Amino acid sequence: MDQLDQRAELGEFLRSRRARLRPEDVGLPDYGRHRRVPGLRREELAQLAGVSVAYYTRLEQGGGHNVSAEVLDAIARALRLDGTEQAHLTHLARPKPRRRRQGHRPQQVRPELRTLLDAMDGVPAYLVGRRQDVIGWNRLAAAVFGDFGRLPAQERNLVRLVFLDEATAELYADWECRACEVVSNLRMYAGQNPDDEQLSALVGELSVKNEEFRRLWAAHTVADKTHGVKQLRHPLVGDLQLSFETLRLPDDPAQALVAFHAAPGSPSADALRLLASWSAAGEAAKAGSGARQPAAGPASGPAATA
Repeated sequence: MDQLDQRAELGEFLRSRRARLRPEDVGLPDYGRHRRVPGLRREELAQLAGVSVAYYTRLEQGGGHNVSAEVLDAIARALRLDGTEQAHLTHLARPKPRRRRQGHRPQQVRPELRTLLDAMDGVPAYLVGRRQDVIGWNRLAAAVFGDFGRLPAQERNLVRLVFLDEATAELYADWECRACEVVSNLRMYAGQNPDDEQLSALVGELSVKNEEFRRLWAAHTVADKTHGVKQLRHPLVGDLQLSFETLRLPDDPAQALVAFHAAPGSPSADALRLLASWSAAGEAAKAGSGARQPAAGPASGPAATA
């Protein structure tokens, strides 16, 4: 799959946001006239944004170069975009100069971060990088979400696992919500990094292999859910309700630490302690037999680069 065409992406995003609005949503009269497509018409959106219909039409057709910030703000208000969606619109309409075609270098996980992951006893945590690649994790994260270390590096990707790995799909009691989250986040990344060839390859693979991914990708939803609650159905300990926080690294915004925890005294907290105990016992047994199963990167596990 080629690099993403930002002009086409811009038009599709605007059309998808326009389609979700009705005249009554934005204070316009609806005279009951038959509408060939759902949502607002172009002329209605242009009226709300204070631009000409011809100008807005060119924008939807990908002619968005040199669009002023004021016009984008007006269109964002007319479309009722939230902050994440407005930032996405800006990335598409006013793209940064493209870098020379080349693959990204593998992301490096600082040794101190690997040490921090290992030290988070009782807290499942992993480090995600570009395209939601899993580039570091601790032992309890592997016990909860699956052993990332058994996967080839190119398959350690949250989006890929949600749609193509049966065990991961069964783990999420709220799979539909999780699927929407990872696709919406990937859409946001795509708007910022249209020249990422590995992203294009991932989207191409998932589009071919999974119909639900194709549907969600075509919806052009963008979101960045940085905290919340996950409902899991773990094969060993049963139901888990885990809160999560996403902490983006100040010195490398392309990396984020995601940490999970259960409410103190809850059945989920007891289940996490049980998993931690089993995982530690398994590590001790492997160490005693001479086997080595590290947790969080080549210095202390298999996930320092991806």
